Amino acid sequence: MNKAILMGRLTRDPELRTTASQIPVCSFTLAVDRRFKNASGERQADFIPVVTWRQQAEFCAKYFRKGSRMAVVGTIQTRSWDDTEGKRHSATEVIADEVYFTESKRSDNSEPSGQTNTQSQSGNAGGEGFFPGSDDDTTLPFDI
Repeated sequence: MNKAILMGRLTRDPELRTTASQIPVCSFTLAVDRRFKNASGERQADFIPVVTWRQQAEFCAKYFRKGSRMAVVGTIQTRSWDDTEGKRHSATEVIADEVYFTESKRSDNSEPSGQTNTQSQSGNAGGEGFFPGSDDDTTLPFDI
């Protein structure tokens, strides 16, 4: 079974591109805090690369910004390639199937109208889903 569930903050604005066949793809890095503090009492974070495709890619680029907190459900995928100099590279990424807002709507109305913290974009249906609860509820549909 290959399933990753992450919650963290974006380290930079999502980067939206299109493939040669005009398919939207969005990449970003999620800073995920570790559960425990280190010996000096500091909390460390892991920086996880995430990729989304198609409508979900456009959704992420439109509604998320650097510092936004989000939850991602997807699979871990590895890939490798040779650069122009013949050097071998590899990458491990999370391919997101679902992306969720996990913080309250900002009071300065910086989010586009009609969007709340409870909306999500699901990769399998391409539609919108909702968390249970009110607009200020940050309950996730899974235990952390």
